[in-house]
Amino acid sequence: MKKPEKIMLLLLKEFRYHKHPTLRRTSKIKNPYKTLISCLLSLRTQDKNTAKASKSLFKIADTPEKISKLPIKKLEKLVYSSGHYKKKSRTIKEVSKILIEKHNSKVPNTKPELLAIKGIGPKTANIVLSFAYGQNVIAVDTHVHRIPNRLGLVKTKTPEQTEPELGKLFPKKYWREINTTFILFGKNICLPISPKCSQCPLNSLCPKVGVGKRR
Repeated sequence: MKKPEKIMLLLLKEFRYHKHPTLRRTSKIKNPYKTLISCLLSLRTQDKNTAKASKSLFKIADTPEKISKLPIKKLEKLVYSSGHYKKKSRTIKEVSKILIEKHNSKVPNTKPELLAIKGIGPKTANIVLSFAYGQNVIAVDTHVHRIPNRLGLVKTKTPEQTEPELGKLFPKKYWREINTTFILFGKNICLPISPKCSQCPLNSLCPKVGVGKRR
């Protein structure tokens, strides 16, 4: 068994029963629009804040039409807990408007169409394609970029560089699991500073690239 697959199997076993992040949980409700908006709210904030803001917003408005009709000040108040609420409110408004005008209020299910919408970047597009539409893509956030570099699997400088490299290393059947699994691993064990190496299921496999102080 190759090292990347062995790593993935160990992590899947380790975090099998952990509570999934908010974005992954939205996939169970089969609502691509909610997945998209939750992802936009998740940028530069903690998962607990994403959950709080998403819950607050979706109680009042959960479609492009409803959100488009919300006064901007009310929208800002609803998503305040996500941080950067003014910018996020403007982005959510604009994205909703484009969905109504160009996509019949439906969230596109192809990456080029998603990226053509101002406010949607590669990570957000892949989150939607993976979690909402069940497509085999790799959504790369800070954990998914940082951890493979620490493990010595890749040597990349940006998430955009990391995505195709991971695609070469991991069998396609694992692509949808990489984001959630590495996020849980990064938040619970492989911390950015002082990782818990003594508790890590990958301790014997990891070269600990760039790791200084550890526990």
